[in-house]
Amino acid sequence: MEVPMKDEELKDILNNFKTVAVVGISSREDRASFMVASYLKSKGYRIIPVRPDGDRILGEKVYHSLTEIPKEIEIDVVDIFRKSEDIPPIVEEAIQRGAKMIWMQEGVIHKEAGIKAEEAGLKVLMDRCMKKEHQRLL
Repeated sequence: MEVPMKDEELKDILNNFKTVAVVGISSREDRASFMVASYLKSKGYRIIPVRPDGDRILGEKVYHSLTEIPKEIEIDVVDIFRKSEDIPPIVEEAIQRGAKMIWMQEGVIHKEAGIKAEEAGLKVLMDRCMKKEHQRLL
């Protein structure tokens, strides 16, 4: 957990982890979650919106939880736009769903949930923006 992720590993993740469940995505175009998801979609990522309400965002079906996403859809990254205190149950669902990575956006940090995810075999990144990392490395 204490070891920062090296750019090479991050580049590998950005090149190969192409299905991103965006938890806490907003349908408002001025919100960071919408802008990041829109950017990632424009770069060829499959975006799966996850939020408690709504039908479609960015032309994609909205799921109300990670566990609601059909099993045949493999989730690479769970990109989280929620308050830090909301992280543990999301990590639980990500582990149950067999996600490969937890990515907590800028300002989102939950060390205990991160450790739990790592112990379950998931990669974990906190307090970083997927869009900014993509722009910086690719």
